[in-house]
Amino acid sequence: MIKDKVIIITGASSGIGEATAKLLASKGGKVVLGARRIDKLKQISEDIVAGGGQAVYQELDVTNPAHSKTIAALAQESFGRVDAIFLNAGIMPTSPLSALKVEDWHETVDINITGVLNGVAAILPLFIEQKSGQVLATSSVAGLKAYPGSAVYGGTKWFVRDFMEVLRIESAMEGTNIRATTIYPAAINTELLGSISDADSAKAMKQLYAQHGISPERIANVITFAIDAPEDTTINEFTVGPTTQPW
Repeated sequence: MIKDKVIIITGASSGIGEATAKLLASKGGKVVLGARRIDKLKQISEDIVAGGGQAVYQELDVTNPAHSKTIAALAQESFGRVDAIFLNAGIMPTSPLSALKVEDWHETVDINITGVLNGVAAILPLFIEQKSGQVLATSSVAGLKAYPGSAVYGGTKWFVRDFMEVLRIESAMEGTNIRATTIYPAAINTELLGSISDADSAKAMKQLYAQHGISPERIANVITFAIDAPEDTTINEFTVGPTTQPW
């Protein structure tokens, strides 16, 4: 059951993270919100509390290991424990390799890969000690299939796919009972398109999302289902939305 479960959510200031936080809180979950935009987090947290839910928040730069440790500590101090962490923070600055958006490449790796590593490093000791816990992470359909313009972004999402599968296997081998769940969204109508600095790629993606995009609430429903599943139930992967692209 979700009621009284303590869930950390990264990338919680908009899109999938915001929708998930609100849905979990409405079902009795205690949510701990992290993102770089503290003003957005404050408003979301206040909305949740005003609706009778429980939420705390912290400014979170997932590329900073200290921030991830601090939000794990905040969850324990506020609610006494941690039951799950949803590693959702990410950017999607797609572009052809020939555009040489090198700064975008490095930022994508820092947030999409290092951010996941920092989150897991911060929470894994606790989960191992209590022999329970759930790690959920947002990959992408670009982590299942190669798409032009998504070499770097897709590469980070392939990493998430492999990393989460190994986490699941090692947990089973070591008897730590840590559940690992990976989400593979397709075109979700969030602020991700705003991270695309290449004009041609941005135009193409906006057209794609206008035709195929679905709401972040769809993903929130999937996350909620995965967390709500019985502790002895293994749910490893979800793909949500179309996996084809018109090129």
